Amino acid sequence: MKNNTKTILVTYPDDFVINEAKSLVNSISEYEIIKVFTQKYLNRTKYGMGAGKAQEIEEFVKESQNIETLIVDEHLSSKQIFNLEQLLNLKVIDRERLILDIFYSRATTIEAKLQIQLAEIQYQMPRVREKARLMSKSNERVGKGGMGEYIVDVQFRDLKRQMSFVKEKLKDAQLKRHIYHQQRLKMGTPIVSLVGYTSSGKTTLFNLLTGENKETSTSLFTTLSTTTRSLNTLNKNNANKNRESNAEILIVDTVGFISRLPHYMIDAFKSTLEESLVADLILLLIDCSEDIKNIKIKYSSCWNVLEELKVDKSKVFVILSKADKVTSITIKEIFEHLNITAIENVSIISSKTGYGIHKLKNMIMSKRYIENEREKISL
Repeated sequence: MKNNTKTILVTYPDDFVINEAKSLVNSISEYEIIKVFTQKYLNRTKYGMGAGKAQEIEEFVKESQNIETLIVDEHLSSKQIFNLEQLLNLKVIDRERLILDIFYSRATTIEAKLQIQLAEIQYQMPRVREKARLMSKSNERVGKGGMGEYIVDVQFRDLKRQMSFVKEKLKDAQLKRHIYHQQRLKMGTPIVSLVGYTSSGKTTLFNLLTGENKETSTSLFTTLSTTTRSLNTLNKNNANKNRESNAEILIVDTVGFISRLPHYMIDAFKSTLEESLVADLILLLIDCSEDIKNIKIKYSSCWNVLEELKVDKSKVFVILSKADKVTSITIKEIFEHLNITAIENVSIISSKTGYGIHKLKNMIMSKRYIENEREKISL
């Protein structure tokens, strides 16, 4: 049995941020967090963290045994990673590298793997030249390749070539998606998209609505690619009647959002997230079992991503999930803190007990008829 990698985590002194950083690290089973250090600022020039904090970690590493990895919950430049590795003699991973590694471990479809490759290339490109400069300063001068060309230029050009190749492959996938969407439009098939913060219960609700059995987990980014299935409108006692009605509404499960996700990662997954743009109805899931502060942060992060994708706000319907864990008083507080005034645009559900699921299905069905009426008016 392989021993876990003993790891130090450095993050911001905020409960929400600390818990999310721990969840990210724990999403990769090989890491075992031995100690969490907090630092108010992680954008200092030399180490990301302050020199005093870096020295404190250095002392801890010397006193401890078998610490192998330092994970910093923030973007670090190659220079900062290099400086920390030189000081601590540890492998150093920043937040973006960690998220990419989680993506790699979760990807199952060809498109998801291509999107991760694109994000990987965009992560590596600014680091190639910077790493070359660092090696030059440390007397490990990067040599020349054939025709007197510096190796760093060859690496950079190779990354650009890889990027062009991956983008072309993604264009093919996007074209197929577009053709499929046009076919749906011709058939008049309404689409309902499930979006929300990672681990908000989207896939559990997706399974309930469609009768599927997709993997669900408390780990972050269990879903990395979209899955589309028909809304299950049949009763168990009437399974053989009107089977064609099952295909009338399509439910789409999408990748979860997370705070401080770099723009290039959102861009890499844009073709997948664009499933939300073409939906007739967007169900934004919020886990209401968390404390108010966390809910506000996650709610705001979700809207930031939706706005970046230029989603039509009128299509968005808020779903407060995991309601079996809270009281009606808590629900009222959530409404107030999120400044939700249009109660008709909110549904409260529990996928565990089934509370609110039937009502939600009826709402989805009513939205379908509203869409059909709009289409008739536009003709």
